[in-house]
Amino acid sequence: MAGGVGSRFWPFSRTECPKQFLDFFGTGRTLLQMTFDRFRTIVPPENVLVVTNVMYKELVLQQLPEIKEQQVLLEPNRRNTAPCIAYATSRIKAINKEANIVVAASDHLILNENAFIETIKTGIEFVSQNDCLLTLGMKPTRPETGYGYIQMADGNNALRKVKAFTEKPNLEMAKVFLDSGEFMWNSGMFIWNLKAIDTAFHEHLPEMAAKFDQGEGLFNTAKENEFIESMFSSCQNISIDYGIMEKATNVYVLCADFGWSDLGNWGSLYDLSEKDQHGNVTLKCDSAFYDSKDNVVAIADDKLAVLSDLNGYIVAESDNVLLICKRENEQAIRQYVNDIQVKFDGKYN
Repeated sequence: MAGGVGSRFWPFSRTECPKQFLDFFGTGRTLLQMTFDRFRTIVPPENVLVVTNVMYKELVLQQLPEIKEQQVLLEPNRRNTAPCIAYATSRIKAINKEANIVVAASDHLILNENAFIETIKTGIEFVSQNDCLLTLGMKPTRPETGYGYIQMADGNNALRKVKAFTEKPNLEMAKVFLDSGEFMWNSGMFIWNLKAIDTAFHEHLPEMAAKFDQGEGLFNTAKENEFIESMFSSCQNISIDYGIMEKATNVYVLCADFGWSDLGNWGSLYDLSEKDQHGNVTLKCDSAFYDSKDNVVAIADDKLAVLSDLNGYIVAESDNVLLICKRENEQAIRQYVNDIQVKFDGKYN
């Protein structure tokens, strides 16, 4: 899934080039490319589908020359993850009704890739033998308020039935979740076989399933794009979590620990980055700090940032936008982007 705009990483992440197409860590590989690299040891390149907004088609093809044009599924509108997954499921159904499917976002960071690969292999083996919906749960390391949580059924196995999904908690509740040992972070990564997810769509999102069923015989043909363009905007704007995972009774969680982050905001990037002795993070550029601590600085790699008497701030510059924002207020960045879009008629998106 590579169609998001990543507005919480504004101004680095912009509408024309969102975060999945950026090299945040100066490794020479973007988040999308790192995701592709991660999966190529498990999935043949010809079996990879990238679902993205129509405006990012050329970016995907430029960054992933190993895949062909027909492997890029183009969404004419943004309609959240359920329609995105329904589209990919319909394409896969036209190719191989016995397929096992891994659904992953293109902007996650995985630190232990060997452990990740083994986890995915375990999940694929399980769903190949069971018609169920499997989600990956990450072992929590702190009382995180920015992630959703999965409550597991009793047991000692790494693979367990899901009791409930819980939205992002406040700090007090997050501490309770962490201490209980019953909860995993919801990674937003899923594994299932085609029959299981197809059945789930028809049971829990029947109107959406019916819309895609109308295209039977068109998927994986020259008429697919025309069909998607004609119907996609009428799909309900809903996530796979709300639409299916929270309703289904055959949901399991595979507990994993491979150094995962969804890189959803500047805070998560700060947590994962190398810091100086005063807790300052510098990405790509040069920096000098005076009586300053706990800041994250991200500007062009040929520039120098000098901070004096600044504590706990985000200082980010990209092209024609400079953002200076307290780290504790970063949840407001989405609102800033919306306000600026209205005030300046989309000039700084």
